[in-house]
Amino acid sequence: MPIAHGEGRYTIDPEGLEELEANRQILWRYTDASGVAEDEANPNGSVAGIAGICNRSGNVAGMMPHPERASEPALGETSGRLIFDSMAAAFETFAQGVSE
Repeated sequence: MPIAHGEGRYTIDPEGLEELEANRQILWRYTDASGVAEDEANPNGSVAGIAGICNRSGNVAGMMPHPERASEPALGETSGRLIFDSMAAAFETFAQGVSE
């Protein structure tokens, strides 16, 4: 997944990290091609390889990678599309529940 944050990286103190872990708020981590989160796969040195988190309610997310830069064949990559497709499916499911 492309990243474009220059020198940015996620930082947090040990207590905050513990809280994120306990509340399952870490959504994405930098991993190698096999899905293993290891130091070599962390391009910016973010704490615990964190690439994205959400708020406690789970309805707001922030991330460092840029899936929009890997979402169309014209961009040379489509793996980012999965994130947008999953959000669209979640919105549809929510909308169906509201309209019933």
